[in-house]
Amino acid sequence: MTHKAHNKVSNVRVDWSDPELSSLLLRSETWKLDNRGGFSPQEVQVYFGWSGTIGRSASLVWERDKSVVLATDFPIGQGEQVRVDKHLGDRIRTLWGTVVEGREGAREDDRKKGIRLYWLHIR
Repeated sequence: MTHKAHNKVSNVRVDWSDPELSSLLLRSETWKLDNRGGFSPQEVQVYFGWSGTIGRSASLVWERDKSVVLATDFPIGQGEQVRVDKHLGDRIRTLWGTVVEGREGAREDDRKKGIRLYWLHIR
């Protein structure tokens, strides 16, 4: 199977003063995108550093390729190296990652529970 790259460039002019476009942009200005809806959260254990021995409970709320998002009720520093253990029946899958970014959860339930979201780059 071959895949041919799309190389045709299209010059489309956008009228940024169009009232309909302005209205759409104003309505979408406060949107906070959250991709957790399509992924079933998994309970995990998070260990700080490569040799951490005491884990803390968290939820893995999104995973794809070399990226995961954790939801925690505790802070994790940007650049922190963490080990994440996922329980898969009678096995454990270990992920090694570095915190790329973190923020407060935007959902109402997140704010009530003090949930923070962290994006990890998995090694």
